[in-house]
Amino acid sequence: MQEDITNTFRKAKVGEKIEYTGSMLVMRDIAQKRLVEIDKSGAALPLDLNGQVAFYAGPTFAKGNMVIGPTTSKRMDKFLEFLISKGIVATVGKGRRTQEAEVLCVKYKVPYFVAPSGCAAYLANCVTNWEIIAFEELGPEAIYRIEVTGFPLLVATDVFGKSVF
Repeated sequence: MQEDITNTFRKAKVGEKIEYTGSMLVMRDIAQKRLVEIDKSGAALPLDLNGQVAFYAGPTFAKGNMVIGPTTSKRMDKFLEFLISKGIVATVGKGRRTQEAEVLCVKYKVPYFVAPSGCAAYLANCVTNWEIIAFEELGPEAIYRIEVTGFPLLVATDVFGKSVF
């Protein structure tokens, strides 16, 4: 199944809209920095990134439900090659990436999607399940695994070197 989604992502062209159903790892820069530090220390990472989609977001919670919207991706670019080296197959966030990140998307065939910003309540309706899987002490900066259905994405940078920006 994951191979199918990876192939679908790699065929997607800039500007194409996708309704994604599957899992995503929600993480921001603090958690990614920790992952890099753990890896550099030689210890095992607390999760498997292989075949995963990284969603740059900071969740909040209301009445036990996750409310989630994308955060600025450019801040995460210094960690992109590390994530790719560990098997991430796509990233999701908002805004333009650095030129270096766009080059990595092409080099490693890892597309970048944008999720609509400013509509976290709508996106929350797409989240069917969530759990904290690493760094619980970081609260909203922890790494979460979410399951989504019909999650709207737009191909912002494809693996062919095209960008909506």
